[in-house]
Amino acid sequence: MDGRILAAQRAGCYTLKLEGDVRVTLCAAIEDYLQQMFADPDFSRVQLDLCETEGLDSTTLGVLARLALRSRDEFGFQPVLYVDDPSIQRLLKSMAFERIFDLREERPVDPEAVVEIPAVANDSARMKARVIEAHGTLMDLSEHNRKHFQELMTFLRHS
Repeated sequence: MDGRILAAQRAGCYTLKLEGDVRVTLCAAIEDYLQQMFADPDFSRVQLDLCETEGLDSTTLGVLARLALRSRDEFGFQPVLYVDDPSIQRLLKSMAFERIFDLREERPVDPEAVVEIPAVANDSARMKARVIEAHGTLMDLSEHNRKHFQELMTFLRHS
Protein backbone atom coordinates (compact mmCIF):
# COMPACT_ATOMS: atom_id res chain seq x y z
CA MET A 1 0.00 0.00 0.00
CA ASP A 2 1.24 3.48 -0.84
CA GLY A 3 2.09 5.50 2.21
CA ARG A 4 0.07 8.23 3.76
CA ILE A 5 0.38 10.46 6.79
CA LEU A 6 -2.51 11.19 9.12
CA ALA A 7 -2.49 13.68 11.96
CA ALA A 8 -4.56 14.85 14.87
CA GLN A 9 -4.10 17.61 17.40
CA ARG A 10 -5.85 18.50 20.60
CA ALA A 11 -4.75 21.11 23.13
CA GLY A 12 -1.06 20.93 22.17
CA CYS A 13 -0.95 17.12 22.01
CA TYR A 14 -0.15 15.85 18.53
CA THR A 15 -0.49 12.43 16.92
CA LEU A 16 1.10 11.40 13.64
CA LYS A 17 -0.02 8.13 12.11
CA LEU A 18 2.09 6.68 9.29
CA GLU A 19 0.33 4.11 7.13
CA GLY A 20 1.59 1.87 4.36
CA ASP A 21 5.00 2.24 2.77
CA VAL A 22 6.29 5.66 3.85
CA ARG A 23 9.08 6.98 1.62
CA VAL A 24 11.13 10.10 0.93
CA THR A 25 8.33 11.48 -1.29
CA LEU A 26 6.20 12.06 1.83
CA CYS A 27 8.96 13.67 3.89
CA ALA A 28 8.25 17.21 2.70
CA ALA A 29 4.66 16.89 3.95
CA ILE A 30 5.86 15.47 7.27
CA GLU A 31 8.44 18.23 7.71
CA ASP A 32 5.92 20.99 6.86
CA TYR A 33 3.52 19.56 9.43
CA LEU A 34 6.28 19.32 12.05
CA GLN A 35 7.15 23.00 11.53
CA GLN A 36 3.51 23.94 12.22
CA MET A 37 3.52 21.69 15.28
CA PHE A 38 6.73 23.18 16.70
CA ALA A 39 5.36 26.70 16.12
CA ASP A 40 2.24 25.98 18.20
CA PRO A 41 2.69 27.81 21.53
CA ASP A 42 0.66 25.05 23.23
CA PHE A 43 2.80 22.20 21.81
CA SER A 44 3.44 19.86 24.73
CA ARG A 45 3.43 16.28 23.47
CA VAL A 46 3.73 14.17 20.34
CA GLN A 47 3.13 10.52 19.66
CA LEU A 48 3.74 8.54 16.52
CA ASP A 49 1.62 5.57 15.56
CA LEU A 50 3.48 3.14 13.29
CA CYS A 51 1.10 0.23 13.84
CA GLU A 52 -0.24 0.46 10.25
CA THR A 53 3.20 1.12 8.75
CA GLU A 54 4.44 -1.46 6.26
CA GLY A 55 7.80 0.13 5.48
CA LEU A 56 9.99 3.14 6.22
CA ASP A 57 12.93 4.29 4.16
CA SER A 58 16.03 5.73 5.77
CA THR A 59 15.14 9.32 4.88
CA THR A 60 11.84 8.98 6.72
CA LEU A 61 13.70 7.47 9.68
CA GLY A 62 16.02 10.49 9.70
CA VAL A 63 13.08 12.92 9.68
CA LEU A 64 11.53 11.05 12.62
CA ALA A 65 14.86 11.10 14.46
CA ARG A 66 15.07 14.90 14.01
CA LEU A 67 11.54 15.17 15.44
CA ALA A 68 12.63 13.25 18.54
CA LEU A 69 15.85 15.20 18.98
CA ARG A 70 14.14 18.58 18.62
CA SER A 71 11.34 17.55 21.01
CA ARG A 72 13.95 16.55 23.58
CA ASP A 73 16.33 19.47 23.10
CA GLU A 74 13.86 22.34 22.68
CA PHE A 75 10.75 21.15 24.49
CA GLY A 76 12.13 18.79 27.13
CA PHE A 77 10.25 15.60 26.40
CA GLN A 78 10.71 12.32 24.57
CA PRO A 79 8.06 11.47 21.95
CA VAL A 80 6.14 8.22 22.29
CA LEU A 81 6.40 5.83 19.34
CA TYR A 82 3.90 2.98 19.08
CA VAL A 83 4.84 0.02 16.92
CA ASP A 84 3.50 -3.53 17.20
CA ASP A 85 5.12 -5.09 14.10
CA PRO A 86 8.25 -7.06 15.10
CA SER A 87 10.10 -6.25 11.86
CA ILE A 88 9.51 -2.50 12.23
CA GLN A 89 10.51 -2.77 15.91
CA ARG A 90 13.81 -4.41 14.86
CA LEU A 91 14.41 -1.71 12.25
CA LEU A 92 13.87 1.08 14.79
CA LYS A 93 16.09 -0.57 17.38
CA SER A 94 18.82 -1.15 14.78
CA MET A 95 18.81 2.62 14.18
CA ALA A 96 19.10 3.34 17.96
CA PHE A 97 15.60 4.83 18.21
CA GLU A 98 15.23 3.52 21.76
CA ARG A 99 17.70 6.29 22.74
CA ILE A 100 15.48 9.10 21.50
CA PHE A 101 11.91 7.74 21.62
CA ASP A 102 9.76 6.13 24.27
CA LEU A 103 9.15 2.94 22.25
CA ARG A 104 5.93 1.12 23.03
CA GLU A 105 5.14 -2.29 21.55
CA GLU A 106 1.37 -1.84 21.63
CA ARG A 107 -1.36 -0.01 19.79
CA PRO A 108 -2.36 3.46 20.98
CA VAL A 109 -5.85 4.68 21.59
CA ASP A 110 -6.89 6.26 18.30
CA PRO A 111 -7.38 10.03 18.42
CA GLU A 112 -10.79 11.37 17.51
CA ALA A 113 -10.19 13.63 14.52
CA VAL A 114 -7.41 12.20 12.36
CA VAL A 115 -7.00 13.86 8.95
CA GLU A 116 -4.69 13.05 6.07
CA ILE A 117 -1.80 15.42 5.45
CA PRO A 118 -1.62 16.12 1.72
CA ALA A 119 1.57 15.36 -0.19
CA VAL A 120 3.87 18.27 -1.05
CA ALA A 121 5.65 18.68 -4.37
CA ASN A 122 9.40 18.03 -4.22
CA ASP A 123 12.10 19.45 -6.44
CA SER A 124 15.26 17.39 -6.83
CA ALA A 125 17.57 19.84 -5.02
CA ARG A 126 15.29 20.07 -1.98
CA MET A 127 14.83 16.30 -1.92
CA LYS A 128 18.60 15.70 -2.09
CA ALA A 129 19.17 18.17 0.77
CA ARG A 130 16.47 16.42 2.80
CA VAL A 131 18.05 13.00 2.18
CA ILE A 132 21.50 14.27 3.22
CA GLU A 133 20.16 15.95 6.37
CA ALA A 134 18.08 12.93 7.37
CA HIS A 135 20.98 10.50 6.95
CA GLY A 136 23.30 12.85 8.82
CA THR A 137 20.88 12.72 11.76
CA LEU A 138 20.82 8.92 11.67
CA MET A 139 24.61 8.79 11.52
CA ASP A 140 24.81 10.91 14.67
CA LEU A 141 22.69 8.40 16.62
CA SER A 142 25.21 5.55 16.65
CA GLU A 143 28.52 4.31 15.30
CA HIS A 144 26.64 1.46 13.58
CA ASN A 145 24.54 4.01 11.68
CA ARG A 146 27.63 6.06 10.83
CA LYS A 147 29.30 3.05 9.21
CA HIS A 148 26.08 1.93 7.54
CA PHE A 149 25.39 5.25 5.78
CA GLN A 150 28.92 6.59 5.20
CA GLU A 151 29.23 5.36 1.63
CA LEU A 152 25.79 6.72 0.68
CA MET A 153 26.60 10.12 2.21
CA THR A 154 29.91 10.32 0.34
CA PHE A 155 28.11 9.55 -2.91
CA LEU A 156 25.32 12.09 -2.24
CA ARG A 157 27.69 14.89 -1.30
CA HIS A 158 29.76 14.41 -4.46
CA SER A 159 26.96 13.87 -6.96
